[in-house]
Amino acid sequence: MRILIMGGTRFIGVYLTKILVEQGHEVVLFNRGNKPAPVDGVKQIKGDRTDASQLKDQLSQEQFDAVFDNNGRELNDTQPLAELFKDGVKHFVYMSSAGVYLKSDQLPHVEGDAVDPKSRHKGKHETEAYLTQLGLPWTSIRPTYIYGPQNYNDLEAWFFDRIVRDRPIPIPGNGLHITQFGHCKDLATAMSQVLGNKAAVGQIYNVSGDRFVTFDGLARACAQAVGKSAEALKLVHYDPKQFDFGKRKAFPLRVQHFFASVDKAKTQLNWQPEFNLMSGLNDSFQNDYLASGRDTFEVDFSLDDEIIQAS
Repeated sequence: MRILIMGGTRFIGVYLTKILVEQGHEVVLFNRGNKPAPVDGVKQIKGDRTDASQLKDQLSQEQFDAVFDNNGRELNDTQPLAELFKDGVKHFVYMSSAGVYLKSDQLPHVEGDAVDPKSRHKGKHETEAYLTQLGLPWTSIRPTYIYGPQNYNDLEAWFFDRIVRDRPIPIPGNGLHITQFGHCKDLATAMSQVLGNKAAVGQIYNVSGDRFVTFDGLARACAQAVGKSAEALKLVHYDPKQFDFGKRKAFPLRVQHFFASVDKAKTQLNWQPEFNLMSGLNDSFQNDYLASGRDTFEVDFSLDDEIIQAS
């Protein structure tokens, strides 16, 4: 197949590009051209997707069998792209988010659960609805928290920053909130296995790790990945309602139970996660955190100190 990836030079896109090339596909990337393609010989078309006229000028003469829209957040991000290829593409794969689900007493989330109209990810669900109306052969992927090398969101690295410096870990609540991490390579693999799968057309798939972890358990797993004693880790639990953080972010995860079933993806996509939580954290720590030298960076722990002093 000739495949277009929107982005392709950061995080998930890097893994997806490599996997698709290894599978024998012809991959083309569309991005601003600020970074080189992750695989030699892969064509890059430079442009700004937020400029619809530029998008049309750069891509209207191109033909693709499949499109992966990895970085569309709002409907107006994806609409021009979908309109451009609505009559020619065999598969349009959209990166959504499990963050669209409405908070529920019944977990894990499954693909038919209600969505939250007030979610900060509501643009993702609006895009899914639009793709359905447009009649494109689409598939939507809803990951929970994505982690692994090249992660540009402070998730596992937030814990690593504190553990390597022997600092306490401030955790909101009692530490028993349950969450879920999925490795970026596993996500990319699942996305690649959508292609050519007729059962995947018009479907939504949760994709993440297949086990869940508490906040405290995640901190201890990160300590283990760093090579330090999980038992010696100092966890400081606090009530976030007692603090006025403003727009500052004191903790990298939403303070609620948040995890989703991946059974549908495993069954219909013939997919199985390669990484468990520990092997994924080891990969991230060794091949990204240490490799980038982040263990030597200066880190602002002023919010931590505020919490710890009050506790």
